[in-house]
Amino acid sequence: MAGEPNVAAGERPDVTTSEPLLRVVRGNPTPAEFAALVAVISAKQRAAAAARDQRGQRDRRGGEPGWAAYWRRSRQPLSPGPGPGAWRASALPR
Repeated sequence: MAGEPNVAAGERPDVTTSEPLLRVVRGNPTPAEFAALVAVISAKQRAAAAARDQRGQRDRRGGEPGWAAYWRRSRQPLSPGPGPGAWRASALPR
């Protein structure tokens, strides 16, 4: 298309490599320690993406996303019902 830069297959023009993604602020980690840090961060990111995907699948199967889930929680009965000592019980954690 006219006006678009030529990009080879597999390249991403929106990603710049001029700045590092991680920077050591204090200390002098060994390459093994730095690799372990990258592995942990990558695993956490993959787990978060998998959880996001799983939530999206549950919502498409008829789960209650967003406000629908809010209404289900808000319709629960009041835990300390009206009566003597209800005001005191309302301040206690559930």
